[in-house]
Amino acid sequence: MNINVLTLFPEIFNIFESGVISKAIKKKLLLLNILDIRKNSINKHSHVDSKPYGGGEGMVIRAEPIVKTLSEIKNIKENYIIYLSPQGKKLDQNKVINLSKLNNITLICGRYEGIDQRVIDKYVDEEISIGDFVLSGGEYAALCLIDAVSRHIPGTLGNQDSYMKDTFSDGLLKGSVFTKPEIFEEMNVPKVLLSGNHKEIAEWRNNNSLKQTFLKRPDLLNDVKLTKKQKKLLEKWASKDNL
Repeated sequence: MNINVLTLFPEIFNIFESGVISKAIKKKLLLLNILDIRKNSINKHSHVDSKPYGGGEGMVIRAEPIVKTLSEIKNIKENYIIYLSPQGKKLDQNKVINLSKLNNITLICGRYEGIDQRVIDKYVDEEISIGDFVLSGGEYAALCLIDAVSRHIPGTLGNQDSYMKDTFSDGLLKGSVFTKPEIFEEMNVPKVLLSGNHKEIAEWRNNNSLKQTFLKRPDLLNDVKLTKKQKKLLEKWASKDNL
């Protein structure tokens, strides 16, 4: 996968010099191309923004430096261009999986009051948000998107099951996990996890995943096709006495 990023602050993406994504880059599974919009500024003072027409607060990134930066990308017409914006569609696991199937993605990171609408209208394929809140720049949203999408590139993770069994992979939250020591501050690991009975362990994990979703994100259950057994468990847990 090839991901291009247009930004005013390329140094933010140095975070990918370490961690799982850095390994994907070293293996050449992911090509991350960071493009500095400011190099295509409109004057010798490196200006890339102007006051908004009609007045109002803040500054707006001008169209010219963004479009000129886009023109530097090879085969730009083959790229799916995304503008990170709080006004976009909310990023979720299904969107992440769909994006991971693309070969070429270009991300535009806004700043200040955003970018000139004409860039969005003519060049952007989709606006994406990572949540209903406002950040100081699209770079932080881009970091989240790149990390989430890159995990699904075959070979990025050491164990493919890591993302196949992630939270949201089946519509539910991932269940509780435990490791050594067996007893910590008088709290024991559930006995079933120490039993060695793989069938019972799998059943416990499935039920615990359902319970964690019921307790923390019950809204997700509206979009999950539940078995009769799962429905009975939910009815049982609906009573606080049975949790």
